[in-house]
Amino acid sequence: MHLASENDYLDGPVPLEARRSSFTMALLWITMVTVFPGVLIGFEWFKQGYSLRQVIISTVFSGLLLLAYSIPAGLLGAHTGLSYTMLSRLVFGSGGAKFVALNLVLIFIAFYGLAALFLAEGLAGLISLKLPMMWLSAICAVLMAANNFFGFKGVANFARFVAAPLLILWVGYTFFKTLGSCPVSIWQVGEKCSLAASLTGISGFVIGFAVWGNECDYWRFGKSKISTCAWPLIISLLIGQFIFPITGYMVAYSTGITEYGAATAFMNDYSFGGFTALAVLVLTVSYFAVNDSNLFGSVQACIQLKKLSLRVWVAILAGLGTVTAAVLSISGAARSLEAIVSLNCVILPTATVVMLCEWWLSRRTGKGVFAVNRDAHMKSASTKVYHPAALTALICGIAVGVLTSGALPLFGFSLKFGIPSLQAWLAAAFVYLPLRFLELRAYTLSQSGVELSDQDLVRIES
Repeated sequence: MHLASENDYLDGPVPLEARRSSFTMALLWITMVTVFPGVLIGFEWFKQGYSLRQVIISTVFSGLLLLAYSIPAGLLGAHTGLSYTMLSRLVFGSGGAKFVALNLVLIFIAFYGLAALFLAEGLAGLISLKLPMMWLSAICAVLMAANNFFGFKGVANFARFVAAPLLILWVGYTFFKTLGSCPVSIWQVGEKCSLAASLTGISGFVIGFAVWGNECDYWRFGKSKISTCAWPLIISLLIGQFIFPITGYMVAYSTGITEYGAATAFMNDYSFGGFTALAVLVLTVSYFAVNDSNLFGSVQACIQLKKLSLRVWVAILAGLGTVTAAVLSISGAARSLEAIVSLNCVILPTATVVMLCEWWLSRRTGKGVFAVNRDAHMKSASTKVYHPAALTALICGIAVGVLTSGALPLFGFSLKFGIPSLQAWLAAAFVYLPLRFLELRAYTLSQSGVELSDQDLVRIES
């Protein structure tokens, strides 16, 4: 019988007896993709002139794209039982894994500070707190670390018994109340941009907000079946990234409200009948739950980079998140959200796409780090500092995604077009697969005693 270490099986695969049910995983994932900004973005989409038809088409398409990525990513974690950092070390090398982990920690701490800032702004609007936003967001960030001192058990239990039930009740009540009162003329709203433009704008938020990149860290605690992984993800996205924003859009159309502050105040009256204590409870629980997952993912990465205890890393990262929340309060939550989600949908998932390509190749060819007869190759892979093919593909994918997102204008021109996350993932896959085929070919020939010519070696190494 395996007993959970304080570090949640970071030194090896999660044993089968420690795996959680798909019901628990569904409740956890609902709290990870269902947060109040999902409602507020519906107000913003109405303000930008998207029609309801465009919103529905774009959110459904983005959700399907997310499922095409997240189901295999979840299965990779469930099938191997390995953490994101351990998988990174196998695919990218020990040095490459540090680069991947650094990206993860930076993005997750940014989200951690952002969630604390959103909670602080919501509480200030609901109960008229007089504290400066910088101090209020910092206090929220400190308190949000509590559940992570108990590892995955604390995170999962809070989601299962507290956060998810409250969120489901709130979403269901608000959505059906809005659906019954919204005038049918909403379908006649004029379109101020093309469907392609709405896909670019809406998918950037949906994918950037709902994708995690390190799905392996959570789903290694789940069952290794497609069905037990797929239906929790489908239900979570339906609630958090379809029902939530469409509810906000319908309320914006009915009221004409488009500003975040006014929208938060109205949703309090609309959803909770002005009962402020209940609104405070739901907002606090939802933001605490999502920051549970943000901090958990960061801690999992950091523990394997530096062997400190779980509680020490929780304290360190919570401190960094507190500083981040205070800094983000200067520019405001809305502007910070746009910048962070545009990078999140590119940087972390692209590394996972490279891992998935390796998993597919291993299963397809019987070679590679995930192959059945992989012992010798895994030993070789785990001792390498860098894996050139994986790092090359990751850097190319990130470059394509960041440039086409418009986050970093090139020579003064914005290159924003298409769906940056999809373009990044495809670029990484197209670069990695042929390079990895060459690496595996070289490894096979070396094991069989065949000598490679100087030209072959130069071509493979370059």
